[in-house]
Amino acid sequence: MSAVLHINNRSFQAEVLDSPIPVVVDFYASWCGPCRALSPMLERLSTEYAGRIKFVKVDTDEEPGLSEAYDVSALPTMVFIQDGEVVGNAVGLPQEQALRSDLNKWLK
Repeated sequence: MSAVLHINNRSFQAEVLDSPIPVVVDFYASWCGPCRALSPMLERLSTEYAGRIKFVKVDTDEEPGLSEAYDVSALPTMVFIQDGEVVGNAVGLPQEQALRSDLNKWLK
């Protein structure tokens, strides 16, 4: 079972904005090659950071309103949200160690 939640507009408020822990929102599309390459990395990180950071995915083709609300213009885009506010983002396919380093800084 995946540790990364697939969410939509109906669950976004509860799963992301009201989350008691920081959230990484991965905006992706099924046709996007770099998005598919990012998925296993996020699965690993979601296990590693379980209970400290939540990882969720939003399909931009199914939820264009959320994509627009968070100014997603390229895929993949990760938006980092804490206490309901955007605290950072990353566009493109990062190196896993670089993403892990960013997540560790965010938790401090």
